Amino acid sequence: MSSRRVAPAPARFVERFGSALTAAGMPRLPARVFACLLADDDGAMTAAELGEVLEVSPASVSGAVRYLQQVRMIHRERQPGTRRDLYVVADDAWHDAVISAGQVYQPLRAVLAEGVDVVGGKRTTAGRRLALSAEFLDFLTEEFEGVARRWEKRRAELTG
Repeated sequence: MSSRRVAPAPARFVERFGSALTAAGMPRLPARVFACLLADDDGAMTAAELGEVLEVSPASVSGAVRYLQQVRMIHRERQPGTRRDLYVVADDAWHDAVISAGQVYQPLRAVLAEGVDVVGGKRTTAGRRLALSAEFLDFLTEEFEGVARRWEKRRAELTG
């Protein structure tokens, strides 16, 4: 295991950004892991390295990285020449996470649409509420697709 030490300034950033993500609704340890990977120069660390830097157990890291993988903020790779997993944050992790949110909404939208009939259709107050909720999720999905296209164009301009 390598012995990673984080300098005070990045350590402060990891804690501050992790706290900001937690305040925005992300679980605390996944927020800290994400902040740690963002601040790491190569954006890749093993669970043991993350545990050491964040002063938490490898088991805690396991749950945090599972969460971050589910929301597509990081991905797992095999560390070359070993059997250890390496957790990697993409340079454009926010893009992947936001765009994948549209996919998360599809099962919710489907259940809401089914619920319209269950509560008596759109002629009921509950049915109208459920239908409106489903339409909103459709709207969000379409907007995310537009945002993705606009971001890709802007990113190309920024990276020239």
